Amino acid sequence: MADEHVLLEISDRIATVTLNRPEARNALSSDVLRRLPALLHDVEADDRVDVIILTGADPAFCAGLDLKELGTGGSNLDGGEVNRSHDGVRGPFPKLTKPLIGAINGVAITGGLELALNCDFLVASEQAKFGDTHARVGVMPGWGLTVLLPQAIGVRRAREMSFTGNFMSAEEAFAFGLVNHVVAHPELLPFTRRLALDIVGNEADGVRQIRSTYAQVVADSDGWETEARDGRAWRRSHFSPEAVEQRRQAIQARGQQQ
Repeated sequence: MADEHVLLEISDRIATVTLNRPEARNALSSDVLRRLPALLHDVEADDRVDVIILTGADPAFCAGLDLKELGTGGSNLDGGEVNRSHDGVRGPFPKLTKPLIGAINGVAITGGLELALNCDFLVASEQAKFGDTHARVGVMPGWGLTVLLPQAIGVRRAREMSFTGNFMSAEEAFAFGLVNHVVAHPELLPFTRRLALDIVGNEADGVRQIRSTYAQVVADSDGWETEARDGRAWRRSHFSPEAVEQRRQAIQARGQQQ
C-alpha cells in the first residue's frame, strides 16, 4: 500500500513510515487518509517488524487536514477526523499491538498534532513546533485531542493551546511533557532508531502486553465519546467548506504579511 505520498522502509525489525507530501507540509488528503491506516495495518501484520516509527518528509511533520481539499467539499473530513478508524478503533490508526514512536521533524498542527498524540511517545527535532488550530479553521477534534493533550501537558495548558491556536516550541513541549526527547535535527531519525532498537532487543510479546496494559489504564472512553458527539453536532450545524476556504486564505495572507 505504500506509494509516493506514504513511504515505508523496513530494516532491523523497525518500520519507518514517512508522510511524503512536503509541498503541502504533509497535509492529510483523502488519499493519505486512506493509505496511512492501510499501510500501518500491513506493518502490524508483518512478522519482520517489532517497532514502528512515524515521521514526515521535511520541512513539516504534518499540517493536519488538507484545507485546500477540505474547502472544496470536505471529502477528507468525511474519511478523516471522525473519531474511529475504518476497523473501529478510536483515533487515526488501525488496531496496533506494536509500539509506535513519533519522530516529529517539523510542525505538527491540528490533525497532525493528533497523529503525534496517538503515538506511544514522541521524539522531537529542535525544529519541531506543536499547535492546535481547530478553532481557527472551524473544524473540531475527532482523534482524541481533547483527551490526549490534557493527559500529556495538563488541562490548563491544553485549554490555552486550543483556545489561542498559539504554537509550542520543541523545548516547551519537552518541559511540559509532550515529548520525551529533543534532539538536533540531523539526529532525529538516528536517535529514534536507537530507542526503537532498545525495544527490539526486548521480548516482543512482553512489550506488546505492557503496551496493551498502558492503553487500558489511560483509556478515557467517556472523554472520547464526548468529543465524538460534539464533533458530529458541530459538523451538522456549523461546518461549511466555504467558510474553511475563507479561513485558509486568511491564514495564508497573514503568513505572507509576517
